[in-house]
Amino acid sequence: MSATKSMTDVAYDYMSKKKRAVSFEKLWQEVSKVTGISNEHIAQFYSDLSLDGRFVSLKDNKWDLRNHRKFAESQIDISEIEVEEDSGEVYDDDGNIIEEPEENY
Repeated sequence: MSATKSMTDVAYDYMSKKKRAVSFEKLWQEVSKVTGISNEHIAQFYSDLSLDGRFVSLKDNKWDLRNHRKFAESQIDISEIEVEEDSGEVYDDDGNIIEEPEENY
């Protein structure tokens, strides 16, 4: 790997020049070519890309720079996320209930 640039820095430079979304496959080809790293690092690159706030994942496994996108395109609408309420039950490692919730009357 390049001594001066991380995989995500190389990806950032590449995408800054492209000015449009790029498929993950194309992005990986460019990053691996520039850095000289093998395909065994592809999972690490995907993780790094996902965690780096400069990038945003789009439909069809395409990626873009967050600053190329409107706010609404790069944010998740949390109102659509369903959250289960906590039942108050406590389970052991085998999934058996070991503590029932207290009933409040």
